[in-house]
Amino acid sequence: MQLWNKLSKEELVEKLKERGTKFVTVSFYQYASIPNPQVFRDHLFQMWDNLGVVGRTYVATEGINAQMGVPADKFEEFKKELYTISFLNNIRLNIAVNEEEAEFPFLKLKIKIRNKILADGLNDATFDVTNKGKHLKATEFNALIDDPNTILIDMRNHYETEVGHFKGAITPDVDTFRESLPIIESEILSGNEDKNIVMYCTGGIRCEKASAWYKHRGFKNVHQLEGGIIKYANDCTDNGIENKFIGKNFVFDERRGERITEDIISVCHQCGEAADTHTNCVNDACHLLFIQCESCKEKLQGCCSTDCQDVYNLPIEEQKELRKGLENSNQIFKKGRSDKLKFKDNNKKPVRVAEAIAISNKL
Repeated sequence: MQLWNKLSKEELVEKLKERGTKFVTVSFYQYASIPNPQVFRDHLFQMWDNLGVVGRTYVATEGINAQMGVPADKFEEFKKELYTISFLNNIRLNIAVNEEEAEFPFLKLKIKIRNKILADGLNDATFDVTNKGKHLKATEFNALIDDPNTILIDMRNHYETEVGHFKGAITPDVDTFRESLPIIESEILSGNEDKNIVMYCTGGIRCEKASAWYKHRGFKNVHQLEGGIIKYANDCTDNGIENKFIGKNFVFDERRGERITEDIISVCHQCGEAADTHTNCVNDACHLLFIQCESCKEKLQGCCSTDCQDVYNLPIEEQKELRKGLENSNQIFKKGRSDKLKFKDNNKKPVRVAEAIAISNKL
């Protein structure tokens, strides 16, 4: 049996349209010992491919990190099969807040073996990764972040926090989770050992590791939002709890964002008008992630610049020739940072606590 996808993006879209499948967008993670990731990976692929599941999953000896679209009519069967795996029995599944923002959350099933399920740059052997911060439910989270002795930290990257975050949160201007850990300690936590430290991220996995690391580094009152922004938003809606998040929650599927409130707190990176829709430059030699309003999208055909637009309008064969020898990687195509983006601050520095408090008081 073929345990990987070989279809093009166009073929995948057509295949999904023919099926007419409605998907439930789901994410989950679990730290657990997986002695043979390859065997486990192949087992998952066969199981999920049979159900028509699409999405992206990372498997490592330390556990699993998954974001996927499950056919709605197969969702109960998916859960039943997933729960037969001992360390995933009754695992919390984060269900997307807004399903309607993309026709298909993912186009194909990808399950990759990685050294770690989260690129954190930490040596797990040097500290107890199970000694995590206290998990907070939505009501507990709201109460604690209202305490003046609390520091609320967004553990996500700059392009995520730009379109949405919690009121009063400190949003370090970082490109990666790995980069954020030492910056947050030196710029935010140092000197505030007596305060309540509350962290949040998209679905919880980054806080799971960060809270254990900061406890190892000597910080005592460490807390994390259980299930991240996704679970929080759903819990607030389901239980009539005050929602303290503003704007959009950036997500790592074809939607690129799910609206939590109607507030638009960011601007189009090309014209400066209010906007919070992320797009990837359609030039295959670029794919820069940036914020683009509908007017600029139409004018520039979904490109990040006129240079990319010129390339995009060349015949496909000429485009391929221009791409030869280019290494298309995250090292070249930084998410949301480019001198081409007139209204994106590429030189912003991490916000210090005093500055963050002053800013949050104006919200």
